[in-house]
Amino acid sequence: MADELPRPPARRRLLVSGLLLGLGTAGAVDEIVFHQLLHWHHFYDRASGAAGLVSDGLLHAGTFSAAVAGMALLADARRRGAFLAALWWGAVLTGAGAFQVWDGLVHHKVLRLHQVRYGVDPTGYDVAWVVPGVLLLVAGVVLLRRARARPAPVP
Repeated sequence: MADELPRPPARRRLLVSGLLLGLGTAGAVDEIVFHQLLHWHHFYDRASGAAGLVSDGLLHAGTFSAAVAGMALLADARRRGAFLAALWWGAVLTGAGAFQVWDGLVHHKVLRLHQVRYGVDPTGYDVAWVVPGVLLLVAGVVLLRRARARPAPVP
């Protein structure tokens, strides 16, 4: 049944699973690599170091929760035999790309919660941050469109 399209509620559950796992994974990579290992920034850099650490903790809790929820929904979809690889991977890539683009444009530029890195010209870092997100987003949407275009199986 893995090659058949799941019914709409199962399809939505699988879509949400991928979106949550993609968003949670991209957020966790950001948090672990750029916040904890490299110490380039905190989620909220416009206050004291303590506020930055608390904001990182809240971001980490949110991204971890999203990833766990996504995995739980994936396990449920697989248990029900409603897994469609192209739909799920499309949703994972879309979720990861959406996180990256939202973070790079809204958090970094519009709200100015933080920048990728301080003490340098941020242009190159901004491009290196947003372009991969756009590529992930486009790849995810392409996969989602392909999955949607597949004809439903005849019962």
